[in-house]
Amino acid sequence: MDLLNALVAFGNFVFVPAVAYGSQLALGALAVTLIYGILRFSNFAHGDTMALGTMVTIIATWGLQSVGISLGPLPTALFAIPVGIAFTAVLVLGTDRLVYRFYRKQKVAPVIMVIVSIGVMFIYNGLTRLVLGPDDQNFADGERFLISARDFKAMTGLSEGLAIRTTQVLTVVTAILVVAALFWFLNRTRTGKSMRAYSDNEDLALLSGIDPERVVRVTWIIVAALATIAGVLYGLDKTYKPFTYFQLVLPIFAAAIVGGLGSPLGAIAGGFVIAFSEVAITYAWKKVLVYALPEPLEPSGLMQLLSTDYKFAVSFVILVIVLLFRPTGLFKGKSV
Repeated sequence: MDLLNALVAFGNFVFVPAVAYGSQLALGALAVTLIYGILRFSNFAHGDTMALGTMVTIIATWGLQSVGISLGPLPTALFAIPVGIAFTAVLVLGTDRLVYRFYRKQKVAPVIMVIVSIGVMFIYNGLTRLVLGPDDQNFADGERFLISARDFKAMTGLSEGLAIRTTQVLTVVTAILVVAALFWFLNRTRTGKSMRAYSDNEDLALLSGIDPERVVRVTWIIVAALATIAGVLYGLDKTYKPFTYFQLVLPIFAAAIVGGLGSPLGAIAGGFVIAFSEVAITYAWKKVLVYALPEPLEPSGLMQLLSTDYKFAVSFVILVIVLLFRPTGLFKGKSV
């Protein structure tokens, strides 16, 4: 019985939150790796792109809620996501035309593009704060729990309860559908194959008649969709605050680099590696170990390696280790 309680506590506080968080990071890392693989630069404005897409989705959600439109047990934000994606697509396409394309035509060094993206990041961040302000914004509605800890205890008779939030299940299901659709697009459609060819060998792709501007446009539209969906799922599951999305750049880039920057499969794997590392290192393991260990060996302290305040520091340490010892990542992406 104690072992079952330990497994339930582990699932409730580590496994389920890490799977949901890893799904969100995987979607964000996929967008980063697409930009790096096709446009040849690291887009540090990605976190604030997520924030802007989520901001528009929140405003659209509030509008739907004000006229009584809802999706019952599901968050109304799901109905508003297309509005956020459309806005973000227009935003990133406009930014590319006004900013990135100029430097791309000049064939500047990748580090220049990184610096330019940092400037874009601050503009996006300021715009988000100007419209919604710096504070937390609540836009989640519908049923909060798919199963509550109290109901789980009543069903199983265990001391520990397992609470699974609707947003956690929604995050995982949405991530699976989006990733499946993206891989189908990249591997089965003519446009997707053109993007892959352009990523593998730009000169050969141009000789084959592939339109580079079309590849760039499609890439930005896909990135807009991934950024908005990831941002909304993160906001529903945790919180929406512009500064939090600014901080998300670190774990997202860590996920992309750990998996192999330029590798879509690596981005997904890296997202879960970072998520489980952050959650496991900042979790106080005393509750699990009290059930799992004999009474003489039960820990007296919290058994917490780092406070949750240092969650993003875990990503930084993993990022540094990977860059030092395996810069091509788990799936041997392009060397950073």
